[in-house]
Amino acid sequence: MPVMQKKGLGKGLGSLIPTAPEGETESGVIQIDINKIEPNKEQPRKMFNEDALHELADSIKQVGIIQPIIVREESGFYRIIAGERRWRAARIAKMASVPVIVKEYTNQEVLQVALIENIQRQDLSPVEEAMCYKRLHDEFFFSYADIAEKVGKSRGSVSEAVKLLDLDDAALKILSEGGLLAGHGRILLSIENIEIRHDFAEKMVEEGLSIKDAERVLPAFIAGYKRSEKKEPPKPMTKNYDYLEKDLKTVLGTKVTIKEGKNKGRIEIEYYSEEELDRIFSRIVSN
Repeated sequence: MPVMQKKGLGKGLGSLIPTAPEGETESGVIQIDINKIEPNKEQPRKMFNEDALHELADSIKQVGIIQPIIVREESGFYRIIAGERRWRAARIAKMASVPVIVKEYTNQEVLQVALIENIQRQDLSPVEEAMCYKRLHDEFFFSYADIAEKVGKSRGSVSEAVKLLDLDDAALKILSEGGLLAGHGRILLSIENIEIRHDFAEKMVEEGLSIKDAERVLPAFIAGYKRSEKKEPPKPMTKNYDYLEKDLKTVLGTKVTIKEGKNKGRIEIEYYSEEELDRIFSRIVSN
């Protein structure tokens, strides 16, 4: 088994999976029963766009799978290293077999190939990407500088990506599923108040705010929260008011609400028809 050199990873997936010279047939490509192929448990991407998969399936029906799927043999079955999206689309296209290249990779190499393939194709959400970086750092003891070299990014961008994992779970869920970018995540990190953070995350998703637009409207959004917090909260209803409401409800036969203001209050009596209003009025007069 060839030894993978660290510096080669910075050149992308091609440095890990050699291809034949242009014009020649790829060596080592074989057809394997699609039912003997299993997805990669370490696949960085957890969500696949169904519409895009069906489009790819239509293409596969027309021209087949041009780029072989990279797999590793495991107890008579084959675990996908790279190409899970093509495999999923081939299943939709009802392909009986698919072209594969069988490689002998370690668990570390499998994770790196899956990571690089997805990052190069920009298929990962910011959260998925950050989790991959963290795994390479925590489980395989790579520095962020080394990871940056492997995936062809700056050390700062890798470090900032990992910082997104400091967000609370609810914010991470919105960031992951809402189609937001890493820049949106950094904006959320700047918001300390959890409630404001969640509401602003939902606002970015619902309104489709760009990073620049989100940065522009954030100060006013936070200011609106602060103004609402300064408003005097309503005074709690006393037990005496509760008693009066129940007493009036018994006398009038309808819901009665007593509302206390700063300098004045009001009594609200509900009715649902002219006949009921006449009945309530008669009871008030008679009492």
